[in-house]
Amino acid sequence: MLCKILKWTGIGIACLLVTGLLGYWYISYQLKKQLEKTYQVTLRLIQIPDDPALISRGKHLVAIRGCVECHGENMAGKVIIENPALGKLVAPNLTRGKGGIPEHYTATDWLKAIQHGLRSYNTSLTIMPSKEYVQLAQQDMAAIIAYCQSLPPVDNSLPDIQIGPVLRVVNYLGKVNLLSAEDIDHKLQLLPEVNTQVSAAYGKYLSVMCSACHRENLKGGDPVLPGFPSPPNITSSGIIGKVNEAQFMKTLRTGITHQGKQINNEHMPWKVTANFSDDEIKSIYLYLLSLE
Repeated sequence: MLCKILKWTGIGIACLLVTGLLGYWYISYQLKKQLEKTYQVTLRLIQIPDDPALISRGKHLVAIRGCVECHGENMAGKVIIENPALGKLVAPNLTRGKGGIPEHYTATDWLKAIQHGLRSYNTSLTIMPSKEYVQLAQQDMAAIIAYCQSLPPVDNSLPDIQIGPVLRVVNYLGKVNLLSAEDIDHKLQLLPEVNTQVSAAYGKYLSVMCSACHRENLKGGDPVLPGFPSPPNITSSGIIGKVNEAQFMKTLRTGITHQGKQINNEHMPWKVTANFSDDEIKSIYLYLLSLE
């Protein structure tokens, strides 16, 4: 009797293993198809003047939009995450040094990558937050591209991205979206301009970057990645309803909450938000406070 139980137990375990392997193979196959998919987009070209003021504006935008957080202070790229479960996530070298972008990379290629999440040959970039950039104003997009084109070359050859088993599964289940181009309305046009005076409207424009973690309604939700904490509700019905403007500004500048707790920068990039100007933080606060 015991032999029969062990036999059928072994068969059951083997069936589960085979089913799991077949399921993982199917998930990997679907991801491969997505990575090889090409997209047809209509680029609405914008002027990129060689203007020091525009480049300076671009440097500020790159700092507050989190580009430096991923690509490094000199924008020469780095390995962001490396572990067996998640894989190896790499932000590329955006300079024209060794291992960086090619000499023939144009303003059109920059626009395609930033606004549409696409490589120059029209396949999707991986984990590039283009959904946040597709809502930029034209002058801000031009400023970012102008700054990126002005970067001094830095030699830094990086390994290829490797997507680990956990990320493959959560991507398939729709918990994260690894493919930047899949999550974008490619017909959306850039805003003609944006008013940078302190206002809730300007705060809404700036807070688009917050939606990547706190969700589109900014009320939080499931963890962005396995092992991360759940992002909180940052509307007036959540944290923002409990803090004043000065406390909010302190948190974004230092990572210290109104309760005196230090936030882990890996979970909430306060080293990025520290680069916001006072007017930008005031505008974001006004917008979040307006959300019930």
